[in-house]
Amino acid sequence: MSGISKNTLQFLKDLAKNNNREWFAKNKGRYEEAKAEFEIFVTDLLKQIAKFDSKAANLDAKKCIFRIYRDTRFSKDKSPYKPNFGAYLADKATQVHDSAAYYIHIEPGKSFLAGGAYEPQAPWINKIRQEIDYNTKDFKKIINAASFKKNFGELSGEKLKTVPKGYAKDHPELSLLQYKSFLMMHQCDDKTVMAEDFTKYATGIYKTMKPLNDFLNMAAE
Repeated sequence: MSGISKNTLQFLKDLAKNNNREWFAKNKGRYEEAKAEFEIFVTDLLKQIAKFDSKAANLDAKKCIFRIYRDTRFSKDKSPYKPNFGAYLADKATQVHDSAAYYIHIEPGKSFLAGGAYEPQAPWINKIRQEIDYNTKDFKKIINAASFKKNFGELSGEKLKTVPKGYAKDHPELSLLQYKSFLMMHQCDDKTVMAEDFTKYATGIYKTMKPLNDFLNMAAE
């Protein structure tokens, strides 16, 4: 199985230090090589994920990978490129707010694997909160499982500072209902990313994410 090479991480590291169009143009060949390697990696990763999650079976790696070019129109940061490679692995890869999925982020010293629901839109997050309220026991069983704790620690995501509409201030599970995103995060150091078995490693982490993804997607149905 393919992996992420030292050359790819070095390119991203150099890009972070030289985030301008002139440097990028001179190093376009290095970018193309790194991009091709990441695409092959994601293709292999999807094949492995499909063995336990059929939704990944027909995904096209190219459509899952985010562009390296930044949209600077509404950002104070005007650097033109992202110093990372990222891919959103879902059956609706261009619609990141309506289904729980897997995500991979490759950046020197900052790589991570993630999953869950990122900023779900109002109809979906209302259903998620309702599902947590109705099936608190099942939800807690997932996030308190030993494998979940080992790989992700606690559930991640920004929280409301107020009480969600329709719920009491003294709701016993208020802290869970206040999440605005329901995320699982697993950090990976560069050594792990460059290891020959990184595809296998990442697949194992994603398999651990599936129960929560299933719960979140079930709520959306």
